[in-house]
Amino acid sequence: MATILVVDDDPQLRQSFEKLLKAEGHVVLTAPSGEAGIDIAAASEPDMAVLDVRLPGMNGLETFKILRGMYPALPVLVMTAYGTTETAIEATKMGAFDYVMKPFSVPDVLALIGRAVEVRKPVPSSAERQDASHALLGRSTAMQEVCKQIGRAAPTQATVLIRGESGTGKELVAHAIHKHSTRATQPFLVINCVAIPETLLESELFGYEKGAFTGAQNRKAGKIEQANRGTVFLDEIGDMPPSIQAKILRLLQERQIERLGGKQPVPVDVRIIAATNRDLEKAVSSGQFREDLYYRLNVVSLTLPPLRERHEDITLLAEHFLDKFSNELSMSNPGLTDRAKSVLEDYPWPGNVRELGNMMQKAIIFSRGLPLDAEDVASLLGGVSPSSGHLDNETEECVVRWVRQALLGEADEGLFEALGDRFCSIVIREALNMTDGNRTRAAKLLGMSRPTLIARIEKYGLRTETTIS
Repeated sequence: MATILVVDDDPQLRQSFEKLLKAEGHVVLTAPSGEAGIDIAAASEPDMAVLDVRLPGMNGLETFKILRGMYPALPVLVMTAYGTTETAIEATKMGAFDYVMKPFSVPDVLALIGRAVEVRKPVPSSAERQDASHALLGRSTAMQEVCKQIGRAAPTQATVLIRGESGTGKELVAHAIHKHSTRATQPFLVINCVAIPETLLESELFGYEKGAFTGAQNRKAGKIEQANRGTVFLDEIGDMPPSIQAKILRLLQERQIERLGGKQPVPVDVRIIAATNRDLEKAVSSGQFREDLYYRLNVVSLTLPPLRERHEDITLLAEHFLDKFSNELSMSNPGLTDRAKSVLEDYPWPGNVRELGNMMQKAIIFSRGLPLDAEDVASLLGGVSPSSGHLDNETEECVVRWVRQALLGEADEGLFEALGDRFCSIVIREALNMTDGNRTRAAKLLGMSRPTLIARIEKYGLRTETTIS
């Protein structure tokens, strides 16, 4: 049994938590605001807290900061319906036990609360909030997990290795780690290990002494020395020449470098963040990458998901890029029709977020201010027809079975789960249209529970004219 504080301005949600947690044998304290929650916590020390981010008056993170000051070991579960990656990073960096998005799975949240009550680990002290930046975008589970990892890794001094396909945003993650680290006010320098010729890379990284080579008329500090007390991001480190790998290893081991042509070691204090799209384990096995450097770099490893695995984020990112580039180009934002969004979400995006951004920039230039429709997007994607997709045999069989059972009033939620996202979104949209947006009636029509329907409406970004509950 534990004493659990629930702070949320939604009375129905507070009552639901109270009922569910009391059934588990816990003592439940509830508050509609951060200020009220702090007063309750001061009078009766809770074993854990559940906080909503958006609260009247003092917000959830501000409340979290005060609660953590009162009880440094208090596990806190942060919830929000309006999450940004910045909020996820900040909450995790402050020491949140976990961070969940609404609507959430009740069993999953109860399991999280159970683990928090069971563990009750001391957590890091809170840090000062920093200015919000939405360079990293994503509501998908995969991106929220990345943000949690950033929040945990950023305050440490550990070397970080960021892995992922080209175009997934590895440099943005490196920026986020630096921004949320204790080195945030110090330099952040980027070195692309592929873009700089091997003959220049050593002097670019480590600098050189006067007379080190023809034309070296003065001493020059390299990027690593310039970033002293800050962070150096080594992009595409998997392609770094072996001779430079040895010097990076020495830097990590001894915290010192030697300028080209120099004889005296130069002490430096930098944090190294590296990134690669290569299979480093394979490169180590083939002798192309030093095994000892691999283990030095791989202290903390973050893997960015490809865009095709972030289905929920595609429209969000597309709209972000349209807004960004329309401002930069001083052109009107054409916006996206629902049909255009469907085509975007069905495309596999081999070039990941970079490809999506480039396409949205091109779309603004050629849109003439008209909303982007399915045909426009298909043309930009190289002629992919918005209606050319066919169901594979297995999916078609599932569809037929589900339709037959739905017509007989025997459709079940488990069979619906077997259908593809594209088909599901169409069926749900039509069910909402047929019921004038009444979610309870639509859920019954679809043979699924109302919470599942609401979760899918959010997942597919469906909107209806009416929002009857």
